[in-house]
Amino acid sequence: MNVTISSRHTKVSEKLENVTREKIGRLDKYLEGIDTAKVHFSEHHNPRIEDKEVVEVSLEGHGHHLRCKVAAPDGYRAVDLAVAKLERQLRKLKTKVTNRNHGGVKHDLPPMLRPSEAAAIPRTERQPALVKVKQFALQEMTAQEAIIELAIVGHDFYYFIDSHTGRPAVLYVRDDGDFGLIEEAA
Repeated sequence: MNVTISSRHTKVSEKLENVTREKIGRLDKYLEGIDTAKVHFSEHHNPRIEDKEVVEVSLEGHGHHLRCKVAAPDGYRAVDLAVAKLERQLRKLKTKVTNRNHGGVKHDLPPMLRPSEAAAIPRTERQPALVKVKQFALQEMTAQEAIIELAIVGHDFYYFIDSHTGRPAVLYVRDDGDFGLIEEAA
């Protein structure tokens, strides 16, 4: 596997680079065709953030794209967390590809939507399930008003109608603490 390492606002030691290449390079054993890995190190400079080292890893190959982003107190721990996340993603992808290629079991509903079977499987061993549906009337407001509403409800996102465009929009809290806005295309 071709592993490319880059960094921003931090210095990556040669030892950390070697450990990263070794651990990320071993991920190709989970699924054939994953041939490129891009690893990017960065660092938070805010003294209130304990997990300062951030590692973003993108795996590509054979039409598949996997990505993860983790933060940890040091680069070695961040690489370990990233490898663990990617191993889970690769195992899941391999199962999906295998079932697709071998004509996996077919059901009317996916397993996560079959309540009787899903309830019998322990939560840690089954896929996430849709367990609640909410309906509410959308309010027309500006993005700044939506930020205030988001703070009031205490969620990670807020769904509203943008008064400037008249279309639905989603305001969300980004990993860096700023806000992002998803708007419907014109």
